[in-house]
Amino acid sequence: MPELRKDPITGTWVIISEERKKRPKYYEIVVDKDISIPENCPFCPGNEAMTPPETFALRPDHSQPNGPGWELRVVPNKFPALRVEGSLRKSGAGLYDKMSGIGAHEVIIETPRHQHTWFDGDPALIRNILLAAKARILDLEQDSRFKYIMVFKNFGPTAGATLSHSHSQLIALPVVPLRVQEEIDGARAHFQLKERCIFCDIIQYENEADQRLLIENEHFTVLAPYAPRFSFELAVYPKRHNPTFESTPDNELESLSTILSETLGKVAKLLNRPDYNFIIHNSPCQNSVGDFYHWHIEFMPVLARVAGFEWGTGFYINPISPEESIQSLKSV
Repeated sequence: MPELRKDPITGTWVIISEERKKRPKYYEIVVDKDISIPENCPFCPGNEAMTPPETFALRPDHSQPNGPGWELRVVPNKFPALRVEGSLRKSGAGLYDKMSGIGAHEVIIETPRHQHTWFDGDPALIRNILLAAKARILDLEQDSRFKYIMVFKNFGPTAGATLSHSHSQLIALPVVPLRVQEEIDGARAHFQLKERCIFCDIIQYENEADQRLLIENEHFTVLAPYAPRFSFELAVYPKRHNPTFESTPDNELESLSTILSETLGKVAKLLNRPDYNFIIHNSPCQNSVGDFYHWHIEFMPVLARVAGFEWGTGFYINPISPEESIQSLKSV
C-alpha cells in the first residue's frame, strides 16, 4: 500500500510507493562509467594555467602557487554562475524584483589523480576537501554581500558533472536559498514550541528506533530520512549540536571523512558506483539566524529521473522505503 510521509522539518510530503519499482527499466539510467584521462584536462597537474589563479591550495612540499606539486586546489570557476566583482544593486519593475548577479563560484579540484574518486576508500581525500571547504567559507563569509555559501558535489553526468576529474563546487549567494530557508523556518518553529533542536530530536529518535540508522561514530550519524525524496537518499548529522559547518573542529572533520568514506563504500558495492549529488546544508553567513539550526549533509544517488508529477506538485515519488534502503546498505 502506498504511503504519504511528511518531512518533519520542512513540512513537504513524499509518496513511498513500492509498486513503482516494478515498472520496467525504472533504474536503467545509462551512465558512462568511462573515467579515462582526456587530453588537456584542466584539472590535471601540469595544466594549472588552464584554470584561473588558485584561491586556496594544499601543497605539502611548499611548491609554487599555480603550478604542480599540490594535493588539492581551489580556483574560481572559469564559467561562473555569479561574479565576485561589483556592488550589490537591487531594483524592481512593477511587481518583479531583481538584483545584480554578485557572488562567488569556486571549484575544489579534489586530487591530482584524474581517476581517483570518493568511492576509492580514501578518507584523506575527503578530509582535504572538507578542510578546504571550511577555509573558503571562513574567508568568503567576511564579505557582507554574501548571505549564504553552498558547498556541493555533482558526481557523474546524470548528476550534473561536466568534467570527469573529481571536483566539488562552492557558490556564495547574495540571498538565502528557499530550500534552506524552509529548513530554518521549520527548525525555528520547533524550537519555539519545544525549546529543542529538531535535528537533535531526529538524531535521538533514530538512534533509539534503529529503523533508518546506517552507521555512526563518535561524532556523526548517517541515516535515511523519514520522508526521503529519492531512493537511498541519506543524511549525515553531527551528533554535537552545531549550527555552522565552518566552526567544526578539524578532528571532527577527520571523523566525518572516515564515516563518509565508509558510507560511500557501501553505496558503491550495492549500487555500482552511481552518480550522485552531495550537499552541505549550513547556516547563513556568520550564523545570522541563531542557534536552533543544525548543519548537515544530504547525499542523493541519481537512480531515476524527476518527471512531470514531481515538477508539477513538489511531491516526490520514491519506490523504495528508507527502511528497505538501510537494510540493503547494511547487508553489504
